Amino acid sequence: MALEHRPHRIILVRHGESQGNVDDSLYERVPDHRIALTTKGFEQAAATGARLRSIVADESVDVHCSPYLRARQTLEALDLSISADDVRVEPRLREQDWANFQDPADIAVQKAQRDRYGHFYYRFTHGESGSDVYDRVSSFLESLFRIFETSRSARNVVIVTHGLTMRLFCMRWFHWSVEYFESLENPNNAQPVVLLRQPDFRYRLETPFRQWNAAVAPSDRERSSWL
Repeated sequence: MALEHRPHRIILVRHGESQGNVDDSLYERVPDHRIALTTKGFEQAAATGARLRSIVADESVDVHCSPYLRARQTLEALDLSISADDVRVEPRLREQDWANFQDPADIAVQKAQRDRYGHFYYRFTHGESGSDVYDRVSSFLESLFRIFETSRSARNVVIVTHGLTMRLFCMRWFHWSVEYFESLENPNNAQPVVLLRQPDFRYRLETPFRQWNAAVAPSDRERSSWL
């Protein structure tokens, strides 16, 4: 891979506040992929868009977006002024599959089981484990690397997706351990997470993820990566 073609920044953005974030009973009757943003979610995404436009300025931008409605609405509200040709709707960036229509009592039981079993390996009934999402994120990265090898590679890559997917993207990128991944919290709604290229062409997180278990620390190798 030609190092000079690596983007200056890879910016992961979680979708804005969704109706499901406010009322989780919605998952009983609305497919997860059709859950929309709230008014607050649109406002969050618009504010993040203004911040991103000031960061990238007039540099080139490629965008990859989860196909879920709340992610596509977030992208629209970001108002990055890019052409449709520069947007790739990518199913591998979707939310973790938990079930189809969800029984809240059953999901509550499974969440408790997941806490005991481990968030990375626990597989929801009729759904995915964190490790399943990790595998499809890894497949997406292989596609991303092929883009980086070309002279068409943009200086900035924006990826609009979901909280768990963002953490697993970084886990794969930085080769984090399962223990370190499981110590991290999801970013806030519409929060950007920036992987910034360093002079040696490694990437580092501009701001680390919050940790609920600060006793688990990454190694020096896990803090930056050639990937």
